[in-house]
Amino acid sequence: MAELLKGKPVADAIGEDLAPRIATCTSAGVPPALAVVRVGAREADLSYERGATKRCETLGIDLKKFVLDESCTQDELMGTIARVNEDDAIHGCLLFRPLPAHLDEEAACAALDPAKDVDGITAGSLAGVFANQRVGFPPCTADACLHILAHYGIPLDGANAVVVGRSLVIGKPVSMMLQAANATVTMCHTHTRNLPAVCAAADILVVAVGRARAIGADAVNAAQVVLDVGISWDEQAGALCGDVDFDAVEPHVAAITPVPGGVGSVTTAVLALHVVQAAERVLEHTPRTD
Repeated sequence: MAELLKGKPVADAIGEDLAPRIATCTSAGVPPALAVVRVGAREADLSYERGATKRCETLGIDLKKFVLDESCTQDELMGTIARVNEDDAIHGCLLFRPLPAHLDEEAACAALDPAKDVDGITAGSLAGVFANQRVGFPPCTADACLHILAHYGIPLDGANAVVVGRSLVIGKPVSMMLQAANATVTMCHTHTRNLPAVCAAADILVVAVGRARAIGADAVNAAQVVLDVGISWDEQAGALCGDVDFDAVEPHVAAITPVPGGVGSVTTAVLALHVVQAAERVLEHTPRTD
């Protein structure tokens, strides 16, 4: 039986680490604050917003909501982002995507100040990930993968890691972050030839392909650690499932994240971490008055 890499212990550990840091920022006059910008009321957005709200309330992070009607104009959206950028009391911004089709999402992302981009949606943040520099922040879910590996003591130095998926949200940034930790990374996708064989050679397998149960027992090995980033609704089973066929894979690997309760449950904790880090960066550049 594989070790279950549950997300809750990881999120709890992040929260414990953040508590004194939030207190330090607040006592210095820089209480960490997150802005949520949401257009419309997609259930996926509302669900994540509820999780983020609960996490911020628990930790003592201020959360300001900017909710626009689904039929809002581009000017209204850009004006909201400008307000967030100009408000010194806001340290991070979460812009829910995808935006309605009539809005220019690329322009909206580009307008956000990278210093407040706590979910890695701006070119500046992504450049920071690719250059391994402290510019903006990586996408929360990609960073959650690294936190899970660190929490459970899974060594990355010299490890052979395979990432299935090439999106800017998960695949590409997590590949660069694994490389920065000295893993040797192979990035695959649904067009990769002999995909199961490539995956089966990995020490660490990160799956973010966006297809339910796309990875089966033929793609793993007994010493492997599997991070399943996907989440889908299985109509037939009436339950959530991941990109990995958990029932088929779990008996044949060393460790695996469950879905739900794995990577996804760490993302709001990482979001809070990024907000606090953003506040700390502001504090670093705040002149002392004593």
